[in-house]
Amino acid sequence: MKISETGINIIRDAEQLKLTAYLCPAGKWTIGYGHTLRVKQEDRITPEQAEQMLRTDLLWVEDTLNTLGNFTQNQFDALASFVYNFGTPKFLNSTLLKKIQANAEKSEIIKEWRKWIYAGGKIQYGLIKRRQKEIDLFFAEN
Repeated sequence: MKISETGINIIRDAEQLKLTAYLCPAGKWTIGYGHTLRVKQEDRITPEQAEQMLRTDLLWVEDTLNTLGNFTQNQFDALASFVYNFGTPKFLNSTLLKKIQANAEKSEIIKEWRKWIYAGGKIQYGLIKRRQKEIDLFFAEN
């Protein structure tokens, strides 16, 4: 599967386009739509470069999710946003993934999903909003 524009738009909205490098709440140099690989403080990019970085970064997200089973498009998009935000290792070791794979009750999955609202040890309002969008999409009918 591939992430759809719906999922990409959640990521774009949450990450907010930044054309100059900045320190994210987790203390990582970041640019574009949340790109962190080899970013340096002095980096500057164009909107087109930001879009290309996003699309390239999403390839590893898609690869990860495609190894985990079958998802609906909405589930795939919601999980892609989550994995893009927190990374593959954290997701693969998460109780959230275990609950999803075990077909746990909706309330249990939501409870686990809502725990992922911290960056740099602090609750982030933007992550609360993002998690809710992901949850809503994950449980939406296709």
